[in-house]
Amino acid sequence: MNFIFKPKFFSLLKTGISRRQLGNDVLAGIVVGIVALPLAIAFAVASGVSPERGLITAVIAGFIISFLGGSRVQIGGPTGAFIVIVYGVVQQYGLEGLVISTILAGLILIAFGLLRLGSLLKYFPQPLVVGFTSGIALVIFSTQIKDGLGLSIDSVPAGFTEKWLTYISSLNTVNYYAILLTILTILISLNFKYISSRVPGSFVAIVCITPLVVIFDIPVATIETYFGNIPNTISWSLPRIDLANIHIYFAPALTIALLGGIESLLSAVVADGMTGGKHRSNTELIAQGIANLVTPFFGGIPATGAIARTATNIKNGGRTPVAGIVHALSLLLIMLFLGAWAKLIPMACLAGILMVVAYDMSEWRSFIAVLKGSFFDSLILLITFVLTVFVDLTVAIEIGVVLSAVLFMKRMADINNKRIDNVIDTDLLEDYSALPEGVGVYEISGPLFFASARMYSERIRELGGTSKVLIIRMRHVSFVDQTGAYNLKAALSILKKYGVAIILSGVNSTVQNDLDKNGVMDVIDPKYICDSFEQALKLANEITAKNGLPEEFSGGLAISTGK
Repeated sequence: MNFIFKPKFFSLLKTGISRRQLGNDVLAGIVVGIVALPLAIAFAVASGVSPERGLITAVIAGFIISFLGGSRVQIGGPTGAFIVIVYGVVQQYGLEGLVISTILAGLILIAFGLLRLGSLLKYFPQPLVVGFTSGIALVIFSTQIKDGLGLSIDSVPAGFTEKWLTYISSLNTVNYYAILLTILTILISLNFKYISSRVPGSFVAIVCITPLVVIFDIPVATIETYFGNIPNTISWSLPRIDLANIHIYFAPALTIALLGGIESLLSAVVADGMTGGKHRSNTELIAQGIANLVTPFFGGIPATGAIARTATNIKNGGRTPVAGIVHALSLLLIMLFLGAWAKLIPMACLAGILMVVAYDMSEWRSFIAVLKGSFFDSLILLITFVLTVFVDLTVAIEIGVVLSAVLFMKRMADINNKRIDNVIDTDLLEDYSALPEGVGVYEISGPLFFASARMYSERIRELGGTSKVLIIRMRHVSFVDQTGAYNLKAALSILKKYGVAIILSGVNSTVQNDLDKNGVMDVIDPKYICDSFEQALKLANEITAKNGLPEEFSGGLAISTGK
């Protein structure tokens, strides 16, 4: 277990953290704490639980994830992705059911980590991830229409279609003050970054709008309207667990665990791309599991890695888990000393914040990019999206994974029945030991698809980090799916950042079409096209002979369409 569970925080304590970096981490942690405040409250309210449960989750789970996690910069807490799941569990099983489901999810995540399944969860197909993320975003947006328009509705139906039919039938109860506050919140949240990139617009919106509502006694619903006072204390309690019925909570627990695992590892991968680091996936899963196991005893809800808050942490200079720990402590102090004032926040303001969150989650650019790709990827995307919105997230993930596997087998069968273009091997060099200094070669054998994409991209990054020029041979690549193209593009972008020239060798017409559809060709300069591996090697020699990259190769990419 010591080999599997290696928290980054303890590793950094052994190597030491400079004073300058410590100062940057403290400042970044405070900024992220301010960012997390309105989001923690909004996510809790949208999930159908009281606001303090979101704050408690951000404090306790956020601390544990940073203290024990496998990423230097991961920020944990409640996230928008869990809103749909938590709301559904609360409606069906009540708060006690949510507590039990979250505890079981924590145990499942710990088991995932101990069984070294962290690498497997990273291999979920990109269209599947985009499909259910976009679906969740649409569901979140739809849940905020009631408060965003100030509609007088006693009970909002759970079904997507029924929900919108109820909204339409209640339009005669619209509160125009609520609409104005919602629009104002959205405008501030989206545009305040042009004034200051450090202070989040959502926080500014709450600080500006809440006093206006109180001073002018604007007739809109507030947190106090629905939840009363917000406790400024954290207490411990033991849930009642009926072992005879515990099996009924396994399905929601598995959904929480799967989504939490996927979200946390996706966030960690994004963070790696921004910092050039490398997270420990199994350690991260175990830390996420411990956080979800412990937090419910204090009244918290499910937690995972938060991509937006993690990115904010990095952009503000955070590079060690100290920033995440400070973020949790900052929220604790805010909750203890200012939590009582949070009850005055208008529900329309929270609705505006969540609408912005839904927009950011929608990944509409990625959605369109997948639709422009292969028929199979588009099919996975649309089915997952529709099932998430109209049926259930658990069903969407299950069917999406099975469909991905079936369609992959179909594509492999089709490939075996086709003759790949340019199969004649005319390479003159196979002994890579004779390569000039500074030139590396990596060969991808077989299809670059969701099951192999992460492994290939990580290896490409490793080799590229030790080379001036990296030749990637793709003569045996039969096809590239959206996940493969996404990971390849991400790896090449990182190498580009560090000034490594990339030459792709042996790209047949089918693969080049796949790369073009999925946006990889957008970062490739067409001037550097070779017809063979020999020409690619000659090009690499020209680059290294100049003892550095010429201007056109500084961070540029080249592609060989031959062998």
